Parts: sequence; structure tokens; C-alpha cells
Amino acid sequence: MARIKKKRVNVAIDMTPLVDVAFLLLTFFMMTTQFKPPEEVEVSLPASHSEIKVPETNLMQLWITKDSKIFLGFDAPYMMQAIFGKEFRMKSATLVKKEDLANLLMKARMTNPKLRTIVRGDVDVEYGIIADIIDILQKTQITRFAMVTNLKK
Repeated sequence: MARIKKKRVNVAIDMTPLVDVAFLLLTFFMMTTQFKPPEEVEVSLPASHSEIKVPETNLMQLWITKDSKIFLGFDAPYMMQAIFGKEFRMKSATLVKKEDLANLLMKARMTNPKLRTIVRGDVDVEYGIIADIIDILQKTQITRFAMVTNLKK
């Protein structure tokens, strides 16, 4: 007895909903993405021959501008919030007084003992303020820190 073969039915898949969902997801991610905020302070770094890489996490950064202003910043928003308050959470750095710097450094080290200290001094900054910063770092028992420079070509 011969079997009768049924005719195959062609299936047509409508791709319109898939394209709609793809564009909705694309639009969602474009609208919710936060771009890198502008830098709080601009510092023109001196040049050197050192090629040591700066670590990417657990950073405490000190910026010294050419007019001897000191900015303190952290790589993690929770650290900025813990040290300076909730309104500073999304900032990368904030202006601090030299007199308050030692207390802020100790508070930061107690909050996160794994912090690595980075000092970024402007090319035109006076040496005296850098020496004062180094003295404050030594008084707060931060004996390991890096002075960041640009790589000389």
C-alpha cells in the first residue's frame, strides 16, 4: 500500500516585530546611557620617560593646578559619596583646602584600605605646594604614591 505524501506548507515568518523590538532596544540603550562627565579640573602634566601604568581601580587622585588649588577625587562614585556627601557622587573630583586634606585622606583610607594614591601636578605648579602635599601624605602614613606624568616621545 502506497503512502500518500502530504503537500508541504511553506511557512512565512513575519520579521516586522523583530525589527521593531531591535529598534526599541537600541533606542532604550541610547537614551539611558550616561556619557563620561566633563573633567572637574584640567591639569597639564609634565613629561618623563617612565612607562609604568597607572592602576584602573581603587584610585585616590590628587590634582594640583598651576594656581596651587588642590582637588581630591576617587574612581568610584561610592567613595565620593562616603567622603564628601551625596551631592558629590557623580563628580570626579572636588576642591579641598590644604588644612582639611590630612583628615580627608585618613577618612578615605579607613573607608577603603586598598586605595592607591596618585598625584597629578601641573607643569607650572610651584614646588612648595608639591612638597607640602608629600609631607601631608607622609603624616597620614601614605608612603606609597605615584606622581603621574605624560610619556616623553
